[in-house]
Amino acid sequence: MSSVTIDLPDSLKERIEELAASEGITPSQFISSAAGEKLAAHLSMGYLREEAAKGKQEDFDRYINAIPSGSDGDE
Repeated sequence: MSSVTIDLPDSLKERIEELAASEGITPSQFISSAAGEKLAAHLSMGYLREEAAKGKQEDFDRYINAIPSGSDGDE
């Protein structure tokens, strides 16, 4: 496990400490979890962009047009 020193505004540090305590974890665990979530979101967006770049507009249009009307739950 590695350590990283970060500078946080006092108000942010206090909020993290409060929220971490309310969840029964340490501020370090809270920040580690938050960083992991951010990394996962970033990696997911990269993957989705790559997959979207492989797509073709005509395929998208064909799938959208195949959806029966009234299937959006508004019935």
